[in-house]
Order: sequence, then structure tokens, then C-alpha cells
Amino acid sequence: MVARRALNVALLEIHHRDAGSRARTGVLHLAHGDVRTPAFVPLATKGTVKGLEPREVAALGYDMVLGNTFHLFLAPGHERVAEQGGLHEFMRWSSPIITDSGGFQVFSMGHGTVADEIKGRRADPGGPQERAGAILAIEEEGVRFRSYIDGGERFLAPETSMEVQAALGSDIALAFDECTPFHVSRDYTEASTERTHRWLERCVRWHADHRPPGQVLYSISQGGVYEDLRRASTRVIAGSAAPGVAIGGSLGADKPQMYEVVGWATDELEQVAPAKPRHLLGIGDIDDLVRGVELGIDTFDCAMPTRLGRHGMAIVPDPERRWRVDLTKGRWKDAQEPILDGCPCPACSQGFTRAYLHYLFSIRELTALRLVTLHNLAYIARLMADLRAAIATGTLAQLAAEIRAGAAPGVVAPVAPVA
Repeated sequence: MVARRALNVALLEIHHRDAGSRARTGVLHLAHGDVRTPAFVPLATKGTVKGLEPREVAALGYDMVLGNTFHLFLAPGHERVAEQGGLHEFMRWSSPIITDSGGFQVFSMGHGTVADEIKGRRADPGGPQERAGAILAIEEEGVRFRSYIDGGERFLAPETSMEVQAALGSDIALAFDECTPFHVSRDYTEASTERTHRWLERCVRWHADHRPPGQVLYSISQGGVYEDLRRASTRVIAGSAAPGVAIGGSLGADKPQMYEVVGWATDELEQVAPAKPRHLLGIGDIDDLVRGVELGIDTFDCAMPTRLGRHGMAIVPDPERRWRVDLTKGRWKDAQEPILDGCPCPACSQGFTRAYLHYLFSIRELTALRLVTLHNLAYIARLMADLRAAIATGTLAQLAAEIRAGAAPGVVAPVAPVA
């Protein structure tokens, strides 16, 4: 599969702007097709949206997926993917792909998971995480770490990240960065952010000389939860030669702080780079998507809908329970209703009941994982379609209030049958 056309139009074509917020709709023009924005991007971390095949993901209404540079670097290796024709051909996905930089893995190996960070936990130096894969050093040249696959020492530099993403052939490559957690000192955050800016310069140089045809580069804003650092970083990365921008790093201890940090970044972008597309890394809860759209984000990625699905959690319009229901709980063993009445997803529309799904999870049947994953992704696709329509018609404030009050998505996004 090759790029459908040369890029001869603006990267982001903005169609509508909301009068009461920074929200906007548009079309992101990429080498392998167009992405309707604002959009959610499902994770194809290791070259697959877990449990699904590409036709199913596309049938739910998705225009782009995200591949993980770090994991694909370790296995099967970017050289092997390139020999197979690139990631599009390898995974049989003909639409756009964005690849992350590997920078988040610097954060996760050095500081634990996001949950560890929020709860103040640190990885046990002698525990399973250290043995399975751990960061060894963050240096000016790059990052030395131990592979979680074989324990061998590996090295990832800005140029390495760019080389891997070029070999994968993604439509959007992200610049290599360090994802700084919020609990480190201001001095560390400032030094790390400045290093990320120097790494960006190296990524821009490498990409200018070696990028594959049609691939575009996104820079990444850091600066932690410090307003002056976050705003300054956003100005720096927006002023670079990278045609797109992403907002990265740990965004705070709770949702209000996260919205504040994202707001600082998009406020700066409105002033210094209003035409550049904006991607928010690793965010995907229902309320976060709504608020992110209001703040002016164009694209999001997150493991949330697929990860929840694999653990028996379905997305439903229930704000008090964080928009989710746990189908593994015994209360559903006799429930005859679908996950959500009126939902057009393959699970609900075909009449699979909560009782049946509960039973499948109890016997660890893979069908349950697939059905709930399909439901969750369908729910998010319909939500994003609603948000796009509301921005276009000037009714975003009303829709956002309804969603926050527990309304289900109302605009039915295309859910085509799989041939």
C-alpha cells in the first residue's frame, strides 16, 4: 500500500470554529488519506488494534490509528517491517498512521506508569519492572535502557526514533522527547524540557534529510505543570519547522489541573501557530475528549477504550461511574438487556446481552473481549461525530452539557458490515 496522493494542500484545512470555545472542525490531509477532525485515534500499539482486524476498525468510522515506535523497534524490528513494505502493508491498514516517538517509554520505565505517578508509587528497583525492562540512563545523546524482551541493553536517540518511524512509513512521526512527570522538581522539569527542545532540533534536521515521501513531523510540548515552562515550550515547538504539534508529558494530578495545562498550551498555539494541527497524547476518557475539543485539540489517542474492553468494562452514558459498566460483576449474570439500547455497534445491534457477555468473560472467552472492544470504539466514534456536527452547527455548548449530564451519542457514525 502506497501513499494515495502527493500533499499539495494545507496539512490542516479548518472548516468551522466554535464561537464559545477554541473548538474547530477540519480535515487533516495526509499521504494515505484524510482524517476528519476532531478525531480519536485508536491504538495499534504493536501493529494491531488488539482483538480486531483493520476492516473492523475502519467500518466503525476511524480514519487513523497509532503505532508504537518503542515496541515496534524492539519487536519485530523496524528493519523487518520495512522489508515487509512498511507498517501500512504489514498490518493491512491503508489509511493514515501516526507513530509516537518512544519518549513516553522513557517516562514509564523511569517513573512507573501514570497510575504509579498519580498515587506517588515508585517502581521497585529490584522488582519485575526492573528485570523486565528498565531505563539505564537519560543522556544528552539519547536514552540507554534494558529491553523488556531479552534484557539486552539498547539505545534510543532522536535520530534513532526518526529512523525507526521512517522505516515504519507512518504518515505522522512524533519528535523524540522526554515525558517529564509532575512530581519531579521544577529544576529537573526545566532541564528536561530544554533537552527535549534540543532533541527536537536534531529530529527536524534528520527528518529534513531522510524522511520518506509524505511523512510529516509533529513537535511535542513539555514543561510539566508549570505555566511559564509549558507556555514557553509550546512557543518553542510551535516555532519549529515541524508542521504539526503535540501536547505531551504528565499533565497533572487530576482532571482540573490537566485541563488547565492543556489550556495553557492551546492558548499559546492560538496566538503563535493557529493553523498547525494539534494532537493530545494519551487522553481518551469521555469527559476529557469533550473538554479537549472545547480547548481546541484536533486529534487524541489513548488505550482507554480498547484496554477497558479487554477487562470487561463497557463505555455507557453514566458520568457518575466514569462512563463505564463492569460486565464481569455478578449483578449482570441474568441481565437480558444489551450493553446500551439503540447502540449500532456489532455487540448491541446483534442482540448480545449483558448476561451473555458476563458469561463469556467468566470463562475467559476471547469473543467477549472483541465484542466489548467493538462497542467501546463504536461509542467513541459516535461521540466524535456528534462533536464535529455540533461545532459545525453552533451547538457545541448544548451538546457538551448533555454529554456531561449522561446523554448517549446521538449521531450514528457509519458502522458498516464487515465483508
